[in-house]
Amino acid sequence: MKVIVFDIGGTLMEYRDMPGVWIDFYPAALERVRRELLPELTDADLGRSLEILRSYNPSVRYREREYPPEVIFGDACAHWPGSFSLQEVIRIFYGSMKLTPVLFPETADVLQQLRDAGYRIAALTDVATGMPDELHRDGCADLMPFFDRYVSSLSCGWRKPNPGGLEDIADSFGVSSSEMIMVGDERKDAEAAARFGCRAVVIDRRGRCPDFGQDWTFSDLSPLPGLLAGL
Repeated sequence: MKVIVFDIGGTLMEYRDMPGVWIDFYPAALERVRRELLPELTDADLGRSLEILRSYNPSVRYREREYPPEVIFGDACAHWPGSFSLQEVIRIFYGSMKLTPVLFPETADVLQQLRDAGYRIAALTDVATGMPDELHRDGCADLMPFFDRYVSSLSCGWRKPNPGGLEDIADSFGVSSSEMIMVGDERKDAEAAARFGCRAVVIDRRGRCPDFGQDWTFSDLSPLPGLLAGL
């Protein structure tokens, strides 16, 4: 095994006080855009924008293709009156989400062990609908020094379980699928691994005992170095 690919959210870190789905943030975020940027927007304007944003969310309407923030918000704001900066809309929208990123207790130690053992470490993460990649990267800044390669749904153009991101990582390191392993916490992580042809570890922090077709299941990352040493 040469390359270890990690999902980020729910696997290496979490956002403190985050609701179950990003959709729960949308109404308040749109309201803040109105308050700070476009007070002339009506409730109907915001309601229509909310439905458009919801339609892009993969938990509402399944999709594997990724769309840039400018496309998503351009669609959601196309009916708004007057002139405004789309980048400013996006900045205010996501600036309203006061989330604190927190690494899981064992994350840094395990990643360092893997680096010391000579493995190449990559991240493969799906960015929240409409979120700029740089903002997502800022949220996991403490992790970035551990990664030899960072691939997001925005940078590769595909959301998991599409294997496009894994193919991107394999090509960049010049390795085959048999030389990679995917570590994540959701069904889509294990399914992406299966479609790509590599093995998968699911991190089950909530004790749900999921069966996603993964090869191994651990309650946290701690057993991972020992597992890899034995392969």
